Parts: sequence; structure tokens; C-alpha cells
Amino acid sequence: MKYKFGDIIYNITEKKKPTEDDRLNYIGLEHLDSGSLFVTRWGAERTPEGEKIVMKKGDVLFGKRRAYQKKVAISPIDGVFSAHGMVLRPKENVISKEFLPFFISSDYFLNEAIRISVGGLSPTINWKDIKELEFNLPSIDEQKVLAEKLWAAYEVKQSYLKMIDATDKMVNAQFIEMFGDPQTNSQGRDTDLFVNILTFQRGFDLPEKDRVNDGDIPIYGSNGLVGYHNSSMSKNGIVTGRSGTIGKVYKVEGDYWPLNTSLFSINTHENNLVYLQYMLQAFDVTRFSTGTGVPTLNRNAIHQEKIPVIPLEEQKQFEIIVNQADKSISELRKSIDAIDKVIKSLINENL
Repeated sequence: MKYKFGDIIYNITEKKKPTEDDRLNYIGLEHLDSGSLFVTRWGAERTPEGEKIVMKKGDVLFGKRRAYQKKVAISPIDGVFSAHGMVLRPKENVISKEFLPFFISSDYFLNEAIRISVGGLSPTINWKDIKELEFNLPSIDEQKVLAEKLWAAYEVKQSYLKMIDATDKMVNAQFIEMFGDPQTNSQGRDTDLFVNILTFQRGFDLPEKDRVNDGDIPIYGSNGLVGYHNSSMSKNGIVTGRSGTIGKVYKVEGDYWPLNTSLFSINTHENNLVYLQYMLQAFDVTRFSTGTGVPTLNRNAIHQEKIPVIPLEEQKQFEIIVNQADKSISELRKSIDAIDKVIKSLINENL
């Protein structure tokens, strides 16, 4: 049966200006991960400014700004939510609360929501527009049966994701066991200046208009891969965020273009790339950031730090461990992709 969106859900419009007590129970769009119905982090360092939407545990949170990011999740707490989102509750005579999160996160709904978004740089959904959209829904009883199947599949997916997380943690723990903490040289190894083990340079400017989609040279910025280009500025190296998002580390094989928001290696001094990637993560370059609004890494300060010197043979032994873990993670991701296809198929067949 077909229903208008406004007849399916309640759009919660109760707002409040957050107080200090609300700071720890604030969820912003930055806390929602595309493709995940669960919120795993929340809270703000400072009391959020402006009015926010009052939410209850179990409400469905939807990012109405830049809806193409497909941020949909279930609130794990009572609190306040970003005004750039919507707080949705089911009209349970039309849609079951168990099925609602899957409906809102489905391509069936999101493609329509994206289509009616208005604005240039930050397209946003207006309630007056989306409430008039019509959607097919199965009966309540059929929704409950469908939701049971969907949640069963989703729980299996979550178990695989936890296995990936556990594997990542195992590899990081193995790094510390083999080499110690590079910040403190906890194993008392010989040391050298950072610049003599990994030498960084600031990346290069590249206007948005030149970031083509038909090129085959990856472009890396502070957030990792951001597009493709037709020419490269470096090959086989380590990239980390320099400005804005800092601390993330990427190992790049082959030709690439490092943006000016990043630092990239111009000399690895014959060290192993896999080792350098994990070393830099454990070294935590965020300690060398300056500025409050947009933090920026101080490359010279990093270069002058002393870090342990690890023989190449030990580095290669660690690479073997990482490669084995990567194979396991790759198989888990294939299983997750298969589950996602099952979930999508179940929804498409019933809507």
C-alpha cells in the first residue's frame, strides 16, 4: 500500500538550546557513519551552539544535510541531535519500529530524499517537500517478519565487523610487542632522527575542477583517497593529514598525487612501507599539531624527534603478519558485502 512520508513517521521538532549538561549527550552528523545503524560515539568537547533537536533512545536519526552521505542510525541515548538532521519516530499503525531503520536507510527511500534536496554546496531536505513523497509499504505483519530477517542478517554483519576490528587491534598489539612504543623507545633500541627514517614534504595544490573522475592516478588528502587525476607527483609512499584532519596514515603503492592538506614521504631511507605505516600510527603525529580552529602539523618538529632504528629484516617479518591479517580481513569483507546484498534484496523485494 502507498503512503505519504508524513503519514508514516513523526518528524520530531521539539528543540532546545543545549546546556552544559547536554554536552555529553549530543549527537552530531559527524557521529553517524554511513552504512551503520549503530552510533558508537557521541558527546562534544564544548557545549554545542544554537538550538538542537530533542531525541529519545530508539529514535531514528537521519542526516538531512548532504543526504547523499546516507547517514542513518538509531539513537542509543536520550539527548540532543544536530539541527542538520531529522529525528524520526514511527507511526506504528503504519510502520513498525523494528522495520523503520531499514526503510530509512534503504536506497528506495534515500534516492528519493537525495533527489528532492535543495542547495548547492550543502544540499538539504525540506520537510514540506519530503512529507509529500509517497512510498509503498507492506502490511505491519509483513514488516515484522521482514524486520526479523533483516536484523538477523545485520547482527551477523556486525559480528564480522567486530572480527575485523579485533584483527586490526591484534596487528597493532603485535607491532608494539615486536618493536615497542616508538614515542618512548620502550625497548631501548638505538635511535636516530625521524627525518633520517622517514622524510616528509608538504603536498601540492590541485583545484577541485582538476580532480577528474576519468583519471587513474589517485589523489590523497588529509582524509585519504579523494579523487583521481591524469598525472602524478609521487610514487610508493606514506601519506598523512597535514591540515584539518590529522593523524590518519595511508600507505600508497604506485603513482599518486598528494594534496597540500597532506604530508607525503619523499624519502623512506629504504625502510619497509608497511612498517612505516604502523610506526607512524603508533608514533601519533597529532602531538605536533598547532592551531585551534584548523589544526596543522609541524613537519619540522616531527623531523627532529628521535625514534628507534629497526633492522629491515624485522620490518619484513612484521609485513608478513600484516599481509596474513589483510587476507583474513579481505575474506570477512567479502562476507559483509554478501550480507549487504541479501539485506538490499530483501528490502527491494518487499517495497
